[in-house]
Amino acid sequence: MILIELFLTFLKIGAFTFGGGYAMLPLIQSEVERHQWLTQEELVNFIAVSESTPGPLAVNMATFVGIRTGGILGALCATFGVILPSFIIILIVAKCFEKFRKSKAVSGIMNGLKPAVIGMIASSFLSVGITVFFSDGFKTDIFSEIQFWISFSIFLLSTILAFKKVHPIAIIVLSAVIGIIAGYGFNFA
Repeated sequence: MILIELFLTFLKIGAFTFGGGYAMLPLIQSEVERHQWLTQEELVNFIAVSESTPGPLAVNMATFVGIRTGGILGALCATFGVILPSFIIILIVAKCFEKFRKSKAVSGIMNGLKPAVIGMIASSFLSVGITVFFSDGFKTDIFSEIQFWISFSIFLLSTILAFKKVHPIAIIVLSAVIGIIAGYGFNFA
């Protein structure tokens, strides 16, 4: 039963989200919490691991959630579910590319989807940020904790480096090294 549930859940996620993995995060979060497959903290950890491993975020998330809840077969079902809609859509688009290329309707749909995708990415950003920085709820004493300032500094440094067009791998490695050093130095890892 869990295999079918994983497949159908990730099929729905793959079918009803546009804009890539970040746009899928709110729906993944909602479904994973609804099914109680992961805690919020585990979800944030899986997002971090998914970002750090090769491959698309949504596929990595589906694989991790699937293997956690249904083993190898769960991973296959969840992964197949999340990629199937995109695969079918790409086949259709490739077949009809010339016909749709200059369509005003398709252009209008794409223009309408862009703000929605940005909103979904912003929602994911806020949700993950709240979990990372305020996992125990919003308390003003968090601003006196060194862990908050280290995490915030890593976030700020990563943002600055991204805007300066530093390669993402360098940012990930640097952030991991700073996190490891800070974790061992302040015993909160």
